[in-house]
Amino acid sequence: MKTALTIAGSDSSGGAGIQADIKTMLANGVYAMSAVTALTAQNTTGVTGIMEVAPEFLGEQLDNIFTDIFPDAVKIGMVSASPLIVVTAEKLKQYQAKNIVVDPVMAATSGAKLINDAAVISLKEHLLPIAEILTPNIPEMEILSGMPIRTKADMLRAARAVSESYSCAVLCKGGHHLDDADDLLYQNGSYQWFYGKRIDNPNTHGTGCTLSSAIASNLAKGFGLARSVERAKAYISGALGAMLDLGKGSGPMDHGFDLTGEYLRES
Repeated sequence: MKTALTIAGSDSSGGAGIQADIKTMLANGVYAMSAVTALTAQNTTGVTGIMEVAPEFLGEQLDNIFTDIFPDAVKIGMVSASPLIVVTAEKLKQYQAKNIVVDPVMAATSGAKLINDAAVISLKEHLLPIAEILTPNIPEMEILSGMPIRTKADMLRAARAVSESYSCAVLCKGGHHLDDADDLLYQNGSYQWFYGKRIDNPNTHGTGCTLSSAIASNLAKGFGLARSVERAKAYISGALGAMLDLGKGSGPMDHGFDLTGEYLRES
């Protein structure tokens, strides 16, 4: 069985972060492992607290994973402090990790920054250059590129600049920011659009985590980058289309919408 590792924060409500990553990896046919960067107290209405782990402990988690069950792909999500970013990059380079997918959690789709400027600098310096692919939303792409993005042409210019700066592929997610579900994959000087049908579902908590984890899962199974993105987008469309409705705010998706079997029966 192929394996995948998520390095991210915990979401106590289960819709995003480590919990969403593990559900996604299971649903996409790989064995999931995790290294927790932070604990969060949150639900569908918001986050009330964050407690980061010590960098030494994050390093210890990664040592234990890589020296026993070596992951076929790595997804990196919320790593909000410079020391955590540095130790993550050091360990991934030490163990020559492969198929690294970085979801640069720097800004919400509202545009609000989620990490400080020092952490952004560390992310750019240490983590992005070792990634195979980055999966930023529009606000995150604006931070990475230093360019305003208002149109699809802007997306292409920004994706090209970021890809060339860090020598990796970039999947720029259109999302509701540009009023569509179309994403742009830029790699090796060429680009490809992935067109998606907008699903009228207000419950979108964890979509970024889920997409990046699905990409990592497919890379772990040996699919090429473009095919992995295509399969990941189809999976997230199914999870949104299942119209799960939990919680009082923006709720989670149904990560297990396509799971069938004896042990899922309710009676």
